[in-house]
Amino acid sequence: MAPANQPARRAVRGTVTPSRIAPRVSRVTRRPVSPIALIPRPQHLDELDEPPFVLGETSTVVVEPRPELIQTGVLTADLFGRLSGRAIEVRYAGAEPAPGAIVLTRTGPVADGGPGADETYQVVVRAGRVEVRSPSVAGLVHGVVTLRQLATVEEGSVRIPAVRIQDAPRFAWRGLSIDVARHFFGVEDLKGVIGLMAHYKLNVLHLHLTDDQGWRLHVPSRPKLTELSSDSAVGGDRGGFYTPGDFAALTEYAAARGIRVVPEIDVPGHVNAALHAYGELTPSGEPTDAYDGIEVGFSRLHADLPATQPFLEAVFTDVAAMTAGEHVHIGGDEVLTMEPEEYARFVALASQVVRAAGKKVVGWQEIAQTPLEPGTVVQYWDTRVDPEPFVRAAREGALLLMSPGSKSYLDMKYDPTFPLGLEWAGHIEVRDSYDWEPTTLVEGVPAESVVGVEAAVWTETLRTVDDLTTMLLPRLAAVAEVAWTPPQARDWADFRTRVAQHGRFWDHLGVAWHRSPQVDWTTRP
Repeated sequence: MAPANQPARRAVRGTVTPSRIAPRVSRVTRRPVSPIALIPRPQHLDELDEPPFVLGETSTVVVEPRPELIQTGVLTADLFGRLSGRAIEVRYAGAEPAPGAIVLTRTGPVADGGPGADETYQVVVRAGRVEVRSPSVAGLVHGVVTLRQLATVEEGSVRIPAVRIQDAPRFAWRGLSIDVARHFFGVEDLKGVIGLMAHYKLNVLHLHLTDDQGWRLHVPSRPKLTELSSDSAVGGDRGGFYTPGDFAALTEYAAARGIRVVPEIDVPGHVNAALHAYGELTPSGEPTDAYDGIEVGFSRLHADLPATQPFLEAVFTDVAAMTAGEHVHIGGDEVLTMEPEEYARFVALASQVVRAAGKKVVGWQEIAQTPLEPGTVVQYWDTRVDPEPFVRAAREGALLLMSPGSKSYLDMKYDPTFPLGLEWAGHIEVRDSYDWEPTTLVEGVPAESVVGVEAAVWTETLRTVDDLTTMLLPRLAAVAEVAWTPPQARDWADFRTRVAQHGRFWDHLGVAWHRSPQVDWTTRP
């Protein structure tokens, strides 16, 4: 997250004019640098010496008659139906499927385990049939989006080259954090981002729901948080919030695409929106004024005020009840006016409340300065600090989630002249987001303590969906490959060749993106 004293910059819309161009993917051979456009790069891929699969008028999607698989089948049929321009039927497994079927099969668990074992998937594409197999719905979704990346449209026909792919993720946590507090993005906006995340096999949507500028999730036990503190945003822009029904719908939409939602309620700092709604959280008992600037570190809760613990218990218990996944994020960053002893007591209290509500704790890297329960996830963001607390936390059983600001903060400007973003962590081009290794980022932290990788996008200067996707693309694809593909299989020259073909897909979706000069794009300017 950005430190204090960063000047506000007015955001402008992305400048890319979308077009409708179908993506082309070359055939692939087994060599270190291949022309195949799959991102992330899979573990094992072999081209089969036979004709491609052609989606025909009799093609169907075949699944077992189980609710979660039917839902995945419907999503698959819709995806390829829109691509082909014709309706595709979903049928139940039973008799031998007719030629032209896409068969989705859920298998048993992977015996040898591993961080992302349940997301392992296999794709076999032959001339008359496609098979996708995985032990989980998420893995099946990964297989389906792999097919989508392979698919081309030629003279009205959808074709997929004959291949065999065996793949699994390197890390179990592959995320994107979105700040919806400084500028609000509604459910439909986030659904579009979820689609992009699924396309690149990311599996965690971390929502920064509260900050000084606004409170974005209705909490039944503290209704004034959204009644009084949801309308504001940076620069006086319009705010907004999610109802519990909105949040449930978003969670369900994400889950169907293999993505879990992690809500963040940021305490004890970044809390002016809470102080504005509930004056009893301030030492004077008076509510603060609404805030629409971008300074940080000036607001905080007080551990010893009578209202503080009931507030934490009510809010985190309600949020945990709305959370389908196993993690709740307590924030914990940039508390610039609290003594270490009080901060440690506060982190312990917030963590205790989250655990009592049945969830696991995630917090920004500052919580590593305090005693932590084993299994707590520490989100590392500022590479300029002493590594010792993270080494100690890992030794005591904490897990590190790598979000280095200089690599994965996708609100940083691409270059000094770029009209969007901040630059406190430097300028981040596509290669910067690609060329780094999560397990060696903090010297002394063992590789097995790294739970995953998460990109982050903060919205001080991002006002529209076009602004958001312009900053995400193409860098989100680079971070996704860092999170999925082992370092020995990653190569910048290979990646830039593959990502060059993805601009066509983004154009097809009609999303804004940045035409990085580091890539020889295969789309028209």
